[in-house]
Amino acid sequence: MWASDRASAVPGSVFSLMDQAMGRARAAGLPVIDLSIGSSDLHPPAAVLDVLRDATRDPATYRYPMVSDTRPLRMAAADYLHRRFGVQVHADGEVVPLIGAQEGLAHLLLAVTDPGDTLLLPDPCYPPYLGAAAVAGLNVVTLPLHVERGFLPDLDAVPVGVRPRVLLLNYPNNPTSAVADLAFFERAAEWCRARGTLLVHDNPYAELTFGDYRAPSALQAGVDGVVELHSLSKTHHMGGFRVGFAAGDAGALAALARVKGAVDFHPYLGIQRAAALALGLPEDVGREGAATFEARRDALVPALQRLDWDVTLPQASMFVWARVPGLTDSVAFAVQLAAQTGVAVSPGRAFGVQGEGFVRLALVQPPAALERAARALSGAAIPSGSAPLAR
Repeated sequence: MWASDRASAVPGSVFSLMDQAMGRARAAGLPVIDLSIGSSDLHPPAAVLDVLRDATRDPATYRYPMVSDTRPLRMAAADYLHRRFGVQVHADGEVVPLIGAQEGLAHLLLAVTDPGDTLLLPDPCYPPYLGAAAVAGLNVVTLPLHVERGFLPDLDAVPVGVRPRVLLLNYPNNPTSAVADLAFFERAAEWCRARGTLLVHDNPYAELTFGDYRAPSALQAGVDGVVELHSLSKTHHMGGFRVGFAAGDAGALAALARVKGAVDFHPYLGIQRAAALALGLPEDVGREGAATFEARRDALVPALQRLDWDVTLPQASMFVWARVPGLTDSVAFAVQLAAQTGVAVSPGRAFGVQGEGFVRLALVQPPAALERAARALSGAAIPSGSAPLAR
């Protein structure tokens, strides 16, 4: 009786659904290989942990962090963007620290939209995007991502009458692992500016790139009318620390800061110190983690291709997106697979209508475990029933 319409509109969690299925596998005595959630299993850099340990012994870090206390992290973020992408942003006014990029996106939508505004959202997409849109009371118009277009949206296909307040993009992409070049972001930014639309780019996988590929920043297309979200969860393996930053358009970030001022006090000062150090580390530190995920990709993708699954070699991210032949109910398939084999994947339907027939596998296990998972998948049956997402 107490749930608001906003809370009731939030979609069920695929991660809760898979957790329940893994619980049944454990109860049956099966070893579990969890590839359903993109939580890095690698350790943060030693220097980052040293700074955090020292901070926990410093009484100056125990108080509420104020806006002025965030300046070292804001400066580190601005330096990182300039060093890595050649983007110039002002630490004062064009950078806002976040308690994680997911929290930041939800607060940003509350800050720059009103209920009933339109959000253009790719399909498939990271499920919390839909939850954030529901909490903000937004009208979601989806942009289908098709393999034929490299999982890039066709902005020219947006109906003329649609007047979006925000376009949300995410490259390197979750769940498809697709990548975009700078020309794509330049076109997207031009399209948004012509319509008075804010371009929001969620960019947590910026440094998890393979081979010679390096991901661009949407801010390279200009700061005006663009906000980009960054996270230290992936490259620096700091997911549980909950720290990131938003950078870009000063007006949008001022609105974000105002909303955040009503609901949070910024990350713990020790975590801010650790994050600031992490952002200033040499590039090769982040490349070590990327190399680990690349090796895992190289173990898993050929194994899936031997099953005749339709999967291409990702250039970035920590996921493999695979079409399963004959699959029409990915939710039932994933639940059955986890309960019967202990191998947990994410069903493509949980990411949107266009995700049906696919599954997402996270590269969060060593190569040997990924190969064991592939062997278990070789005997997986395609279910005829259905399994609804949990609410």
